Amino acid sequence: MATITSNPAPITPEDVARSTAEFGNSFTLPGEAYRSAEVFAWELEHFFERGWVCAGREEEAARPGDFRAIRLGREGILLSRDSDDRLHAFFNVCRHRGHELLEPGACANARAIRCPYHGWVYELDGRLKTAARFGEVACFDPAGTGLVPVRAQTWHGWIFVNADGQAPPLDAWTGDLTRLLAAHAPGELRIAARSSYEVAANWKILTENYHECYHCPQIHPQLCRVSPPDSGLNPPQNGAWLGGSMELAEHAQTMSLDGVRHGEYLPGLDAGQRRLVYYFGLFPNMLISPHPDFVLTHRLEPLAPDRTRVECNWLFPPKEIACEGFSPAYAVDFWDMTNRQDWRACESVQRGVSSAGYRQGPLSEREEMVYRFVSHVARSYLTGRYEPVVAA
Repeated sequence: MATITSNPAPITPEDVARSTAEFGNSFTLPGEAYRSAEVFAWELEHFFERGWVCAGREEEAARPGDFRAIRLGREGILLSRDSDDRLHAFFNVCRHRGHELLEPGACANARAIRCPYHGWVYELDGRLKTAARFGEVACFDPAGTGLVPVRAQTWHGWIFVNADGQAPPLDAWTGDLTRLLAAHAPGELRIAARSSYEVAANWKILTENYHECYHCPQIHPQLCRVSPPDSGLNPPQNGAWLGGSMELAEHAQTMSLDGVRHGEYLPGLDAGQRRLVYYFGLFPNMLISPHPDFVLTHRLEPLAPDRTRVECNWLFPPKEIACEGFSPAYAVDFWDMTNRQDWRACESVQRGVSSAGYRQGPLSEREEMVYRFVSHVARSYLTGRYEPVVAA
């Protein structure tokens, strides 16, 4: 059993220990991990506020004057782009009385950030610009009353935020995944389509489902026609990610209903990479699926123990998006259908793990990535912290 520290998760250690056993003797997480409000709150603090969390794409805050508000665990975060094209992140909290500067999920473009409550105005770099009627207040220090900054960095075109400022360097968090994504060059791609879902299931259930195709013959007949569910390899893990590849069927060029791609191959891929689709999960909230012709992403936002918002983006080369007649519908239609098949299954699992009849189940040899995810979460419950895997 992993060493228990002073701040473990509020969950039964004996049940959690069954999930940390070696592969082949390991079980799923106990029911509290999926339904307990106390465990959910612990995860928001220890996983989502203390780790590196994807906040979206750079292009969503690309122009000087852009700012947008997101949720990160229990925290509200404000992203802004200043006039010198520098990206900033702050807690979404006015320094006066704590009003949110922008409603979560909203975006705007302006020369400054104005609090809608009492009209305090901040520069896009967080400095306080004006505070009406505060000139005679003795304790008021304009220079020391700017927005509270949050650690933020960009990676392959995505914005990552660490709320508590104590996570390992982002390159240690992403580890080998930086190299594994290099040929697909997601930083050079742009959003061609997006979709948002609200799923009545715990965020970990969605992640576990993503990382195995043991279920595919039962609920994804269309997927199985273009990609054999027992194909692919899982490389060694180094960082806060896991995942691997699946092969395309002999007749298929990409993941679409007829297996035909309607776009060009991504330019950096070799012949072998054009025959594979990859499925990577970057802990805690990013699922990245590079295809031969586009990159699909799912960004998870936990809302409650049994509810998760999913933001899905389809990324294509900007030159292709600009071409007359371009349409990502072939990719969107396939994955929207597949997503909805998955969401129905995940919602059924959520109802099952919430039942008095739920017991921890064994993991098969087809569920190695589920094991890696579940066992790492379980160890984090026991030790009180999540730590990226470091290669031996």
